[in-house]
Amino acid sequence: MIKRLVFAFAALFFTASAAGTAFAKDPVYTGRFSNNALDGYDAVAYFTEAKPVKGDKSFSTEYNGAQWRFASADNLAAFKTEPEKYAPQYGGYCAWAVSQDYTARGNPENWTIFEGKLYLNYNDEIQARWETDIPGFVAAGDENWPGVLDK
Repeated sequence: MIKRLVFAFAALFFTASAAGTAFAKDPVYTGRFSNNALDGYDAVAYFTEAKPVKGDKSFSTEYNGAQWRFASADNLAAFKTEPEKYAPQYGGYCAWAVSQDYTARGNPENWTIFEGKLYLNYNDEIQARWETDIPGFVAAGDENWPGVLDK
């Protein structure tokens, strides 16, 4: 009887844990050997300095299961106030790939701000493709996200 209760509890626990993971709000791409979003770049700096700027671990926070780093206390405070304003779309995965219904790593050096939102691309070649029809690729990406993660 006790064995059955232990197995039932374990099954219930793992099912609940899996369900919690499956319905995470916005999964964030992080590297294989790091839990840093944007490879440690400052998400706010794309908007305030119009360029990628490496963050400092002394200005960091956790959001959506990832560590986010910032170049200054002001940028950290701005992100904490409105993280969805600054976090890259599609969890930091390559926006062009998401528009094509698959995922690929987003490169913080290949970025675009479109209609007030940050998008990353895999590399220069993919970013050039992305730039041929940003509104169309955003529409396709929005339709594919987050279901593309289940493929």
